[in-house]
Amino acid sequence: MDISVVIPLLNEDESLPELCEWIARVMVANNYTYEVLFIDDGSTDNSWKVIEGLAAENPNVRGIKFRRNYGKSAALNVGFKETQGDIVITMDADLQDSPDEIPELKKKIDEGFDLISGWKQKRYDPITKTVPTKLFNWATRKMSGIHLNDFNCGLKAYKSDVVKAIEVYGEMHRYIPVIAKNAGFKKIGEQVVQHRARKYGTSKFGLNRFVNGFLDLLSITYMAKFSKRPMHFFGSIGSVSFIVGFILTMYLLANKAYHSWFTNEPVRDAVDNPWFYLALTALIVGVQLFLAGFLGEMISRSAHDKDNYLIADKVNLG
Repeated sequence: MDISVVIPLLNEDESLPELCEWIARVMVANNYTYEVLFIDDGSTDNSWKVIEGLAAENPNVRGIKFRRNYGKSAALNVGFKETQGDIVITMDADLQDSPDEIPELKKKIDEGFDLISGWKQKRYDPITKTVPTKLFNWATRKMSGIHLNDFNCGLKAYKSDVVKAIEVYGEMHRYIPVIAKNAGFKKIGEQVVQHRARKYGTSKFGLNRFVNGFLDLLSITYMAKFSKRPMHFFGSIGSVSFIVGFILTMYLLANKAYHSWFTNEPVRDAVDNPWFYLALTALIVGVQLFLAGFLGEMISRSAHDKDNYLIADKVNLG
């Protein structure tokens, strides 16, 4: 199979028929063998009934329905596991991503790229969304070293090997290029794509996604460098803190001994000396961080993490 199109969705029943017809038209015009995989992330409207109807009409349409809303990352992760195509395309279900971009995205993958991310140069979003998005993309570029202009664009193309090798969880769908790079896929490129105004419904994402996005960026940066060696992170910081506390403690003891034995000057009690509390805090924090690193090492060597998403129904999946 040439192409798998993975489409996560939440309450998009109005746009699905038009989107499915559009994708089929592009595939037929280019003689691609394909599948369209809809992942219904706990919709409360008629989205699943629409998907069942589309699957009955077109055997290339497949679907998975979650029992509740798990989020876009979970939908993509499950969809990736079910894909059969040599190239995987992801897009949103709201018709803001154009299926007409698929041939150019496929061409880029055929040229040797592992991942091509769409870049919506001209956006039809309010300023309350575009400005935070630019700040988010700037921060991600700086921390990841990947020079993309639009990390969060839903329209992306992947080699099948990429989606089978990565795991997307939490709200990490924004950082799939970063996850792919950390997994060893270095050929990551960008393609300018059309951004269309929303035709039906409203956006399902609020401003809190930018706060969550920054926290996820810190998390993925840590996981990429230290997930298999947490002692290197916590242990090193803990060791520095403990050494600083130990040196301060030795200084306070030496100072007290000197004044007690060789001078007649009064010495402040420890409880009246702010350096005593600084030394004590540094010692305690150092020990705690070292223990955190030790426990992290034990957990990382024994844990086998698996995401278990409860699926209510499937169609055309066997």
